[in-house]
Amino acid sequence: MPTSRMAVIDHLVYAVPALDQAIEHFESVTGVRPAFGGAHTGLGTHNALVSFGDNYLELIAPDPDQPDPAGPRPFGIDDLYGPALVTFAIRPDTDETIDELVLKAKRAGFDPGEIVPMSRRQPNGKELRWRLTFPKLEMGGAVPFIIDWGRTALPATTAPGGVDLVNFRVLDPNPPALRKAHDALNYTMEIGNASQPSLGASVKGPRGSLEL
Repeated sequence: MPTSRMAVIDHLVYAVPALDQAIEHFESVTGVRPAFGGAHTGLGTHNALVSFGDNYLELIAPDPDQPDPAGPRPFGIDDLYGPALVTFAIRPDTDETIDELVLKAKRAGFDPGEIVPMSRRQPNGKELRWRLTFPKLEMGGAVPFIIDWGRTALPATTAPGGVDLVNFRVLDPNPPALRKAHDALNYTMEIGNASQPSLGASVKGPRGSLEL
C-alpha cells in the first residue's frame, strides 16, 4: 500500500493594521520587499506576499479602498492593536484534495469547517482562485486552516524570495489537545507549552532578521 504523506505548511498569516506601512517596515528590516497581492473583494482586506521557498508569508490588512464588509473581516483584523501572527494554512499532499482531507479530519473527530471558494485580482488584472476552510482561529490560531490552490500556481513560487523562515513556533497550554487537532488534519509539528496559545516566527533576509 502507498505511504500516506503529510499535509504541509502553505503560508503564515501576519495581520497588520496598515499594509503600506507593514511592507515598508518588512523591507527596511529584511531587505526584501513583499509584493502587493491584491484585494479580497467583499471581505474588506488586501494583502502582500513574500516567499520562503516552499511556503510564504501573507501580510493582510484592512483595505481602505473597499467599503466595510457585511460581517467582520477575517483573522480578527477589526480588533488589531498592532501586527500579529494570527494563524497559518496547510495544504493537502499533492495526491489528496481538500475535500478528502476535510472528510478525513471529520472522521478523526475534528471539523475544519465548510470549504469556501475564494478569489482575488492581482495588480496585473489576473484573477486567482482557490478553496479553503474558512479560518476559525481555534486555540489562538494554532489550529491551521486548509487551503487548496487547485490549478493555480502556488504563491510561494511567484512571490518575491530571498527571505528564510528560520523558526516557526506554536505554543499552547494543552499541547495534547492541540496535537489531536493537528493529527486529524494529517499535519505534525513540535508544540511547546505556555500559559496561553501563541504563534511566533523568525525570518531572515539579506539585511537582517525580523520577529513576527
